[in-house]
Amino acid sequence: MSGMKLTFKTPDEIVEFVNTVSRYEYDVDVKRGRVVVDAKSLLGIMHLGLNSTLELKVHGENCEELQTKLAKFAA
Repeated sequence: MSGMKLTFKTPDEIVEFVNTVSRYEYDVDVKRGRVVVDAKSLLGIMHLGLNSTLELKVHGENCEELQTKLAKFAA
C-alpha cells in the first residue's frame, strides 16, 4: 500500500483524476479528516471539496505508474 497528498483546484481536475484512477484495478481511497471515499467515485471526490488537502491510499503492489500519472495533483 502506498499513499500521497492531493489537492484539486477545479472540477475538471477531479474528472481527470477519476478517469485516470478508474483505468487501474487497484482499490484506491481518498480521505479528508474522518471521511473516506472510493477514488473511482466522481461524486465522492467532489463531496470532499476543492482546494483541500486530501490523502490518497492505493491498496496494491507495484503502483508506481499510477503514482507517476497522479503526480500533477500532488499537494
